[in-house]
Formats: sequence, structure tokens, C-alpha cells
Amino acid sequence: MTSRSCAEAVVAPSGSCATMVREWYPRLFRDDPPRAAAAAVLGRRTYELSEFLVRVLGRTDLGARFDAAVAYHPSCHGLRGLGLRDEPLSLLRAVRGLRLVDLPRAEECCGFGGFFAVTFAPVSGAMLASKLDAVEASGADVVTATDASCLMHLAGGLARRGSRVRAVHLAEILAAS
Repeated sequence: MTSRSCAEAVVAPSGSCATMVREWYPRLFRDDPPRAAAAAVLGRRTYELSEFLVRVLGRTDLGARFDAAVAYHPSCHGLRGLGLRDEPLSLLRAVRGLRLVDLPRAEECCGFGGFFAVTFAPVSGAMLASKLDAVEASGADVVTATDASCLMHLAGGLARRGSRVRAVHLAEILAAS
């Protein structure tokens, strides 16, 4: 890291990426205090997309239109790591044509967790099945989240089931017109 001028904010489309930079990146440099300090500075200006739009810019209505029933899955890193509860929902509520449907047991993990899904495949698969049951029971046409890893896991499970429900990232919905 250098002392060159940097962007005021770094915006990631994923809670897990923002959590990594904010919480874990500085720890990688424990034995190098100047780099650890620079990483901490970077972490303080790193945001997940919905967090940046709502908390920093104060925006919820981006002029989007998305005609579908949508269930929101709050990913673990966004929810627990960054404390994102209302930000993604506020953005979704402002999308024209979108019908936000309740997701039963919304705050339960989808079972991905990166290496967890590989190391504990049977547990991960059971968690995914439970989440997919909830998504399908919600009546949603689309399930959305702020983490690509969760969406990949959900999309794969939905495809293997032959489900009509699609997994779509929140950013795609916000960009729709």
C-alpha cells in the first residue's frame, strides 16, 4: 500500500467481500503495523452496495422497475457481519412493480459459507434444502440477496430442483428499468 490518493469509498456488491476487507484484511498484517493501519483505513471506507446507497448516499429510490414477486434472503455476512437489516429491504420496497413477499425463516443461513459447503457437504445440503423449501413456499418468482456466493448456491439448488424461481442479485433488480 502506498500513500497515493485513494477513492473516498470502495463499494462491493457482496457483504462477504465488504466484511473481508473491513474486518479480516487488517488482521493479515498483524506483524506489519504500517500495513495493518493502511488496511484498517481501507476497511473504514469499504461498504456493501445497499449499505453505501442507503447509509452513505441516503438513497432508496433508484428509479428501478422489476415486475415480479421477490423474496429477500439476508446473507450471513451482510446481516451478521455488517448489520444490514433494513437497507436492502428499503431499496426493494422502492422498486416499481416489485412485490416483496415474506420469506419464512429468512434469517436462516443458506448453507454455503464457502469452504463450509465443501467440508460439511451433507449439512450444507440440508441447510440449502430448508432455504429452498422456504423460498418456494413464499410464492416468489425471484429470490434476491446481496451476496453472489449465496445466490450461486441458491441458483444451483433451484436449477437442480427444476424450480421456476430465479436467483437474481439485488444490483440487477436495482438496475432494471
